[in-house]
Amino acid sequence: MKNTFKKSYRLEGASYLSLSVYTTGIQKCEPLHQWGPGIRNHYLIHHIVSGKGYYKVNDNIWELHAGDTFLAFPYSEITYYADQKDPWEYYWVGFQGDDADEIIQKSLFSHEKPVLIQSDQGSLVKEALYDIYSSRGSQYKNSLLMTSMLYRALALFLPDSTDHSSHDLYSSYVTSAVEYIHHNYSYTITIDDIASYIGISRSHLFRAFKLHTGTSPKEYLTNYRIAQACNLLKQSDLSVQSVANSVGFDNGLYFSKVFHQKKGMTPSQWRTP
Repeated sequence: MKNTFKKSYRLEGASYLSLSVYTTGIQKCEPLHQWGPGIRNHYLIHHIVSGKGYYKVNDNIWELHAGDTFLAFPYSEITYYADQKDPWEYYWVGFQGDDADEIIQKSLFSHEKPVLIQSDQGSLVKEALYDIYSSRGSQYKNSLLMTSMLYRALALFLPDSTDHSSHDLYSSYVTSAVEYIHHNYSYTITIDDIASYIGISRSHLFRAFKLHTGTSPKEYLTNYRIAQACNLLKQSDLSVQSVANSVGFDNGLYFSKVFHQKKGMTPSQWRTP
């Protein structure tokens, strides 16, 4: 298709910042151009500037148009694709850092509704995301510029009022659970271990996770382990069994089965596609 393009930039070495841009870009997609199903290891916002497309999270799917915005949460399985007749063009920014979780928890996005439809801030969002992309570069000052503009962009997604009724007390449990998983996934931890660490029951933890992430704690733990396994398979010469052990699976055959369920291929095939 004529007039399609993709311009992107990935920033390296900015993890020392409490909030940093991981990737940014703009893209005019071909009809039915698709990403996923898959997971990201960072937050990722897309803002649609023209055309339309579709965003799928778990069993929910949204038809989105120019002026709409959607968010991908880390380690949540997603799919998005352009319409066949009127494929979308969008701007995006991926980001990470200690401040990211807190900002998103206070934002208008949620796991139940990771989309914003025809926000009255649409033109400002478009401008803010384009400014981030325009400030790209490998120098330290570029990192600071992009981060400052990222804060400005994220502020557009915060509610004007101080009413955060969509984020109840369960959010602190989920934050603690996610931190525990990120620090201990390489051990053979269980959901009972996580619940015990936080000081709540397993069922209480399950309800909190479903409310704030849309997934169960077991699914989140598994997705995180598989994401780390993917990195090890690409970046090391460890055997499949060693990779399994390194991400908390004590059974190599079970690890391979779960990996295939999540990625559609074996660990060995992932390593040498």
